[in-house]
Amino acid sequence: MSPRIGLDLQTILKAATNIADEQGIEAVTLATLAKQLTVKSPSLYNHIDGLTGLKKKLALHGLEELYSHISKSAMGLSRDEAVHAVSKAYLSFARNHPGLYELTLSAPNPEDSEIQLAGEKIVDFSIRILSVYGLEDQEVIHAVRGLRSILHGFSSLEQKGAFGLPTDLDKSLFLLIESFLAGIHIMKQK
Repeated sequence: MSPRIGLDLQTILKAATNIADEQGIEAVTLATLAKQLTVKSPSLYNHIDGLTGLKKKLALHGLEELYSHISKSAMGLSRDEAVHAVSKAYLSFARNHPGLYELTLSAPNPEDSEIQLAGEKIVDFSIRILSVYGLEDQEVIHAVRGLRSILHGFSSLEQKGAFGLPTDLDKSLFLLIESFLAGIHIMKQK
């Protein structure tokens, strides 16, 4: 079967992202996607390798988008300003693309080399952002893990509606990152 004119991988990924963001990743099926794109499911196989292939492409797309989002946010910034900018950008990505964000964490095969490379790009970027504090090899890895845990935990709790009190969430994130940075500064004094 020849590919349908106008249907390409980017169109498929955009439609699948919309479904994931609006209805959750469980709603991303080939049937739902085909209906959204007004094509028959077999037409999708010209561009993706089934549902597993689609979810892999979506996970890669999500990791690339997250990297783009956070790296652009830190342009021209360093130290505390860069960490705050990256944190806000990370949370913004998770808020604007909850389904796609979830897919970045649950790739069909996290050991897949393409998924690993896309994830490593984000880790390497985080290392560069945090290495300006003079952290040594292991210290910077601990700091990256800490920052990722804070950002993912905050994003996940917010997505699940766990922050029920009427207090500004952005201010909470700011204070949390300030606490993290204070810890980084104390680490370097030892």
